[in-house]
Amino acid sequence: MTYTQLLKIPFLAALLSLPLSAAHISASADTGTQPLPPLTGEAAAIAGILAGENLPHLKLNPASYTDETLIVGGQTVAFRAYRDIPYAVRPRDRERERMSIFIPAAYFSGGTVNGYTAKTAPIFLPNGVGGYMPGEILAPALDGTKANASLVALSRGLVVAAPAIRGRTDRNKEGVYVGKAPACIVDYKAAVRFLRYNAALLPAGNTERIIASGTSAGGALSALLGASGNSRDYDEELAAIAAAPGRDDIYAANCYCPITNLEHADMAYEWIFAGVMESPAATPMTADAIAASARLKELFPSYLNSLILKDAVGTPMQVWTDGSGSFTEYIKAIYRASAQSAVDGKMPLDGADWFTVKDGKVTDIDLAKYAVWATRLKAAPAFDRFDRSSGENDVFGTEDNTPRHFTDFSRQYDTTHGDLAPDTDIRRMNPMNYIGTAGVRTAPHFRIRHGAKDRDTAMPVPAILALRLQNAGVAVDFSAPWGQGHGGDYDLKELFDWIDHICK
Repeated sequence: MTYTQLLKIPFLAALLSLPLSAAHISASADTGTQPLPPLTGEAAAIAGILAGENLPHLKLNPASYTDETLIVGGQTVAFRAYRDIPYAVRPRDRERERMSIFIPAAYFSGGTVNGYTAKTAPIFLPNGVGGYMPGEILAPALDGTKANASLVALSRGLVVAAPAIRGRTDRNKEGVYVGKAPACIVDYKAAVRFLRYNAALLPAGNTERIIASGTSAGGALSALLGASGNSRDYDEELAAIAAAPGRDDIYAANCYCPITNLEHADMAYEWIFAGVMESPAATPMTADAIAASARLKELFPSYLNSLILKDAVGTPMQVWTDGSGSFTEYIKAIYRASAQSAVDGKMPLDGADWFTVKDGKVTDIDLAKYAVWATRLKAAPAFDRFDRSSGENDVFGTEDNTPRHFTDFSRQYDTTHGDLAPDTDIRRMNPMNYIGTAGVRTAPHFRIRHGAKDRDTAMPVPAILALRLQNAGVAVDFSAPWGQGHGGDYDLKELFDWIDHICK
């Protein structure tokens, strides 16, 4: 029986997520997973066949590399590059579903970098996704004299595993759009599984210390990968591309300005920006948009209160219809800390008139004035547009490229009567649906950054994510850097200091 024939067996999707062994396999002590039971009978026989068929396709070739160097600040960074490795046996886009692995040269001679060895070096897993578009391989590179995140990672002793990932505009040779939801997270998980599958062949890198990183939609993808480790919700799609079997949980996720929690992001956006009707960059706020803004703002408290979140000291996070409440004070505290950093550092205040300073201390925050200062970027609804014209509508589209809604709210106002995406696809794109749930291992460490002047999504979105993670026992480093709009990789020293802190 061939691998292709095996894929037609109904229960194979579940089987593919198990290790390729008929023997009992115990999980590593620090993975938080339980030992898997031994496979028996027909399942064991099929697993053995799969092992034989999979290995030639998903086996890393340690001899296929180039030795390369780049100069960073006068320092020579030497590394070995393993490029364009397929991470699935049956990719839907053969040009896209590949990854490159970069390893500090010192590890091939028994050396150390930044206190790491070939055995202990964490694996940095950056994605190049933005706007839910296709993500390119983020190879080590210089922009002028500035090193990108992958190159800084190598200089700090990390192994870099950089996958290309399908996005909403990807088409295969037959013209089928193969990058719609949940393709991006399926590919990211397949990359993780490939690394673990080849752990014994990797010349360096600790596969129990995988750290994802991304910005915007890529930040959302990093959060989703970190939140949904080993969930069975993705088994069918992983089996369809014949991803390596095994685990896809990771150790940590770095998330810059994540465009996430999409089915509630419109409410959160209007809770902050309702009342701001003009912006140089915004689509004009029509009468329908103004009415939608007011209604979405009204809906937000009900959603927030349903989450039953608590802050670090156990205070229930709530918000009332008049805008007051403990959650409001929590949001103010985030902005207060950001403004205080600007005052302490004597940074440019950019005309900010929304906080009060007394004796060098920021004492009060006016969220309404903040919204005017930051300005609205997107007309209401910001994400699930009535005419299905947003990138998010596109990522939830069909394989013939018909965009779809992902909220009942916007669908009811669509005069063209566009379809709603399947509930399973909407669910599988939101990390909030996986944190703290049975059968899922969420990464124990998260770092979330949302710039103080970011208006691509609203502060409640990353704040809610951070609270849910903290309530589930995850260690979260969350802040709103002053002077930052929507973007990432602006604080690479701090990022890799954080990685050292959680890994050493």
